[in-house]
Amino acid sequence: MASTERGFDTLSQFIARLERLGELHRITAEVDPYLEAPQIAIRALLEGRKALLFERVKGSQFPLAMNLLASNRRVEIALGEDPGRLGHSLVHLAEQIFPPRPRVVWNAAKPLLPRLMSARIRRTSPEEPRHTLDKPDLGALPILQTWPEDAGKFITLPQVFTYDPHTGKRNLGMYRMQVFGPSETGMHWQIQKGGGFHYHEAEAMGRPLEVAVAIGTDPALLLSTVAPLPEGIDEVVFAGFLRGRPTAMRKGMSISIDVPTNAEFILEGVVPPQERRLEGPFGDHFGHYSHAGMFPVFHIRAITHLSRAVFAATVVGKPPMEDKWLGDVNQLILGPLVRLMHPEVFDVWAFYEAGFHNLLGVRTKQRYGKEAVKATLGVVSDGQLSLTKCAIAVSEKVDNRDFRALLRAIRDNFDPHYDFTLLTNTAMDTLDFTSYSMNLGSKMIVDATEKPDVTASGGKYPARQPSPFYARTGQYSSNINDIDSRIRESRVFEETLLVVKVDSAIGKISGQDSQKTTGREIVERLVAESNLEKLPKGIKIVAAVSEDVDLASDMEVIWGLFTRFDAARDVCFTRTTLVGSAPVYEGIMGIDATWKPGYPNPCVMPEEIVKRVDSRWSEFGFR
Repeated sequence: MASTERGFDTLSQFIARLERLGELHRITAEVDPYLEAPQIAIRALLEGRKALLFERVKGSQFPLAMNLLASNRRVEIALGEDPGRLGHSLVHLAEQIFPPRPRVVWNAAKPLLPRLMSARIRRTSPEEPRHTLDKPDLGALPILQTWPEDAGKFITLPQVFTYDPHTGKRNLGMYRMQVFGPSETGMHWQIQKGGGFHYHEAEAMGRPLEVAVAIGTDPALLLSTVAPLPEGIDEVVFAGFLRGRPTAMRKGMSISIDVPTNAEFILEGVVPPQERRLEGPFGDHFGHYSHAGMFPVFHIRAITHLSRAVFAATVVGKPPMEDKWLGDVNQLILGPLVRLMHPEVFDVWAFYEAGFHNLLGVRTKQRYGKEAVKATLGVVSDGQLSLTKCAIAVSEKVDNRDFRALLRAIRDNFDPHYDFTLLTNTAMDTLDFTSYSMNLGSKMIVDATEKPDVTASGGKYPARQPSPFYARTGQYSSNINDIDSRIRESRVFEETLLVVKVDSAIGKISGQDSQKTTGREIVERLVAESNLEKLPKGIKIVAAVSEDVDLASDMEVIWGLFTRFDAARDVCFTRTTLVGSAPVYEGIMGIDATWKPGYPNPCVMPEEIVKRVDSRWSEFGFR
């Protein structure tokens, strides 16, 4: 099977290309899949090193590949093109189709024609040879335990194929899989997942759902698996578009559904109806352990693999991890398409630092009062974006992919009396641990767009009165802890956001209020009207974070802030009043983003594992 310069049929071909281009590091020393291999991958990623191929993994005959797409260069090698340019070509073509003008459509389609012609399936013979394990035993595979408090080993790059029991439409998604035994795993079908929808339909019919899990595919199929495509769009067909060559599919060996011909490993089996088992906890991409819960069970009938197969895995946890590049490449390719559904929106960007779902920048037009809020409400109702916790709308000249630019827009244009929208009791990411109930929570929209004067705009914008809470001198000094002695450190971002770090008492319940955390007490005190003159001039948001957040790092501040609060539970203002049944917010926004009782622990590697990897670093071939 030959690969082109812009596509690969197998994972092994991609690995070979990386090695030829100097982007692969082979590790010949034996490594332990329990924590050691993950820590090697984490350190290598943070140091900007090459993709890794572990040739000897304790307990398995199969090599293990990690960090394959953990750099911009390796992503471009995988796609054969800059993902941003590909995304703009897609939206340009879509914008030219209607009305259909042959020459215009042809000119727009010509650069994409090889990819468009490849957006299809190529069927191969089911007799094409694959090796089969004598019995389906997951113990033969180099499956990792990535964090010490994980419930066990997890398959972290599973590409799960399911088919709608009514329509036969296919879905391809990625859902972590906890190993329960030699031939059983969990199936973490969290909220808003296509495979879970198929299982729901099959369970209602009282039927088991046939499932195939590919591990180790070409990068186009992997990227398509994690792409936030609209429901009903076939990820396998989209992979053909990304690859520039059709995706090869064949019938499974023990099940009736189609599976990818060239996957390194395929697990074939069924998920029976009405069977659940406790799954988790698991160190997830929010940087914390997600809570254990009851999830369906996958029963494996057969495990097949290619000759000289390579097992693929990743680590997720406190950003940045490899999912930064997986998420960003899909944003670059598919993000521009939001303009087709929302023409008033120029761009959307989910921040990997906040686990993607927790912070979204929306760059939009504001041609009349509250158009930006209307547009943002539409965006956060679409697909995976419906799980967004905090969306910040900015004007078209603002870089919505720059956190500091978002803060400057808030500084110049935000007043909660007019510009804050709170939505409660909404669907939230299953991995979000900040609300009282799994899959439920709240979200907020911050309108930081420019608002022209009501007179100059001819009445298109509502009249606004300057807030008296922003007319202050701001006699701020480094002694902010004079307001509260439990503040250990503080930092101001863009004259807008004051972040305070509080001591380890955070998370404990205050003795004065059995329902109020220490962090909430501190935030309420900082935004109180009596203390506003002690805050820096221009400050509009005050946030309290825990001791493990490094205030010198923008990345850590975004992570430590946006992953640890629920909008309804943990946000307060200088003054909140009710007009009828609607709350009106005024003054400084306070956010209690401290670790609270009931929150899972953050993902931290044991010191002995870090020291072991450090001591063996040269043994692994690193300098």
